[in-house]
Amino acid sequence: MKTSGTSMQGGSELAVRVEKVARVLRRHVVEMVGKAGSGHPGGSLSAADIMAALYFGDVLKVDPKNPRWPDRDRFVLSKGHAAPVLYAALAERGFFSIDLLPTLRQLGSILQGHPDSKKVPGVEVSTGSLGQGLSLAVGIALAGRLDKKDYRVWALLGDGETEEGQVWEAAMAAAHYKLQNLTAIVDNNHLQIDGRVQSVMCPEPLCDKFCAFGWDVVAVDGHSVTDLLRVMNAPAAPDKPRVIIAETVKGKGVSYMEGVASWHGKAPKGEELDKALSELALSTSRGGCL
Repeated sequence: MKTSGTSMQGGSELAVRVEKVARVLRRHVVEMVGKAGSGHPGGSLSAADIMAALYFGDVLKVDPKNPRWPDRDRFVLSKGHAAPVLYAALAERGFFSIDLLPTLRQLGSILQGHPDSKKVPGVEVSTGSLGQGLSLAVGIALAGRLDKKDYRVWALLGDGETEEGQVWEAAMAAAHYKLQNLTAIVDNNHLQIDGRVQSVMCPEPLCDKFCAFGWDVVAVDGHSVTDLLRVMNAPAAPDKPRVIIAETVKGKGVSYMEGVASWHGKAPKGEELDKALSELALSTSRGGCL
């Protein structure tokens, strides 16, 4: 197992730009879920830096004007309930209009509570049933090899999701087929809807388990854009899939949501919503907007 170093002071120009994007994504998440009156803010906020690094850190090879470009990289949001942060990233990246974000979970909107690949440009597969996304990513990575394509496949999982047995079947298959073109990321925020992951059904030690399954394993601070970009752009280990165990905080960026399991799947309203938006407005203004 490799562990990344600590963040560089200031970071590169790219890292600074990605950090700004992550703050914008967090504000979108809170606005969307608040307006909808339902949704999943906690795990969306914890994954904002990861999503910003993928879509704005020169990591994913995609073309918003041609979402089905055959040579694109593929991203699978296995933790499909974190759809708000995916929608925010896709809109900011230009796959569809930002004006659609406030329609989250509204009747007739393409932005359903979980992503729908038939309706939303940039969504590779429909997800939401936890434990299935890594299997889908394994299949896509195998297809890339058979088609002699050099695209990469990325899958974002929740740590609670790793309690599902299908995740480990997929992990075994990925190592067996030596899927060097596959990278999984675990949003390791230690909380799920029922409480602490370690108390519900402890999956730790995740690093050791993935290593035992034959993966190249990297642990990283999931809120350090500098570290995320470093490991995401590092050369793949020969003949091994890679997993990035990203240590994160549930509800990151909103003080009263941070580390609180109850914000897994409920919307802020009234004074709660005002406070969240106020905090995110302050953090955004300090770094500048897009």
